[in-house]
Amino acid sequence: MKKTGIVIAFMVGALKGPAQNINTVSVVKDAEKQTTVMLREIAVAKQTDKKGVSPRTLEDGKLKLVASRDWTSGFFPGELWYLYELSGNKKWEATARTFTADIEQEKTNGATHDMGFKVYCSFGNGYRLTKDPHYKEVIIESAKTLSKRFNPVAGVLRSWDHSKNKWDFPVIIDNMMNLELLFEAWKLTGDRSLYQVAVSHADHTMKNHFRPDYSSYHVVDYDTVTGKINKKTTHQGYANESAWSRGQSWGLYGYTLCYRETKNVKYLRMAEHIAGFILNHPNLPKDGIPYWDFNAPGIPNEPRDASAAAVIASALYELSTYSNNGKKYKAEADRIVGSLTKSYRAPIGTASGFLLLHSTGTKLTNTEVDEPLSYADYYYLEALQRGSKLRAGKKLF
Repeated sequence: MKKTGIVIAFMVGALKGPAQNINTVSVVKDAEKQTTVMLREIAVAKQTDKKGVSPRTLEDGKLKLVASRDWTSGFFPGELWYLYELSGNKKWEATARTFTADIEQEKTNGATHDMGFKVYCSFGNGYRLTKDPHYKEVIIESAKTLSKRFNPVAGVLRSWDHSKNKWDFPVIIDNMMNLELLFEAWKLTGDRSLYQVAVSHADHTMKNHFRPDYSSYHVVDYDTVTGKINKKTTHQGYANESAWSRGQSWGLYGYTLCYRETKNVKYLRMAEHIAGFILNHPNLPKDGIPYWDFNAPGIPNEPRDASAAAVIASALYELSTYSNNGKKYKAEADRIVGSLTKSYRAPIGTASGFLLLHSTGTKLTNTEVDEPLSYADYYYLEALQRGSKLRAGKKLF
């Protein structure tokens, strides 16, 4: 396999804030140092947590590990794959393989919609970089497992199985991210049914999740007998009619990847509309790092969400390659990555090795508020990878 290192130095421009100079080589080296700290912290944590396989956050200042069944378990293996790609250092490939293997048992876990987050971020990146045939098998089996959660009457994949007293057939905007696994398995197998499930889910989500201003609800509950909507809520946001920031980022990323895989222009237009809502919102701070909800009542004294920012930046880099507004989207992605790099990174040796600080998990329950989160780090590295490729004149896919 050819060497995968793609790092270059780049300049980060800004549309709404001051220009920032960032040396990607230096940023990646810092990320390697922090991840080395993380690996030591994981080894210590595993002495008392025998089921934990991946880091998720800090809890009371200590590293919190999660089992493979947790929706965040695949992000750290994915980070390791991105470190390998960005640095070209083979030691990260070996480490990535070790942590990726811990996720394999999830390939038959039909009790969750988060198969994409868990398996595609880990095995998907591993397969992209190594073409390991075993990784291919895991991707395919995982996609088939996920597809069993599809309800043909409602036309969507079920999200949560819990809280059945609240919802009949809940679908969350986050589920758009899991479609990438289905598209990949379709390309690997030629099984058109996987493609059709992904497209149906994307179409029904487009129709039912979004408001006229292209903001998104978090949860849409379907009636599985009629396919009609029972109710629309925003479980992790400030209020049912508010715009939970990470939910908006999932939508932007999801429809951008749907355009990549289908070339259906309606998905491109949807991604552009969502980008417009985010980037033109009066409550988006000048540094591009959103508050946890665009309608949070205490703005500007509300927690930020670096994880939402990282997802937005990564999505904008890809969207910039498809859209006539590409120059603007790339500049906005540069601005966000610049802000994250300058003001949101953990000093080396701190935060148990997490890369970014100041993310928000679930504000309403005061869970993971103003803490590092593994998925913030994952999408930050992905954004660095995408930005580096674009500046080197390379295609993203």
